[in-house]
Amino acid sequence: MSDLRKQLEDRSGNACELCAATDTLEVKVNLDTYQVPDSPKNVKDTAILACETCRTQLEDESLVDANHWRALNDSMWSPVPAVQVVVYRMLDQLRPHGWPVDLIDMMYLEDSTKQWAEDGIHRGPKIIHKDVNGNILQRGDSIVIIKDLPVKGSSLIAKRGTAVRNISLVHDNANQIEGKVGPTQVVLLTQFVKKTSKED
Repeated sequence: MSDLRKQLEDRSGNACELCAATDTLEVKVNLDTYQVPDSPKNVKDTAILACETCRTQLEDESLVDANHWRALNDSMWSPVPAVQVVVYRMLDQLRPHGWPVDLIDMMYLEDSTKQWAEDGIHRGPKIIHKDVNGNILQRGDSIVIIKDLPVKGSSLIAKRGTAVRNISLVHDNANQIEGKVGPTQVVLLTQFVKKTSKED
């Protein structure tokens, strides 16, 4: 058994971290590791322990059974960011059923976890963020502002030449990114920034 599998079993109490299914004498739920897609490089724990039913439905949208996922009512309170991300994404996918919307509204995710969850949600055409030179921007990139920009809602001016590290992407708008100018978190237009490098 791999160290990762053992860690996940210990963390979960040998139960599916999504629906809480466990092996019984009558039924084997085939628990195994599930790597969370679209995970940032700087996150250590990007796997969860999930049963075969959950893994199958996560990997094939056409097999999703909304009633099976009512168990997320409990797992949404998990303190494990990787579990929170999978729960959030599945609830988002199930929005048309109505009841998941209330659960999403009740969930509390740290900003970084919410961004991780949103990065893996592909609603409609994939949104691609590009800088002034057409370079594709990704979460974690560093950019330089290429002209003085007033910051909406404040007297701050983001000066030309200012470097902004570890940007995040506005997931529903290809023309906007977010980052810190000094201590202030601001939204920047991609047409006024130039990519410099990826933060490791």
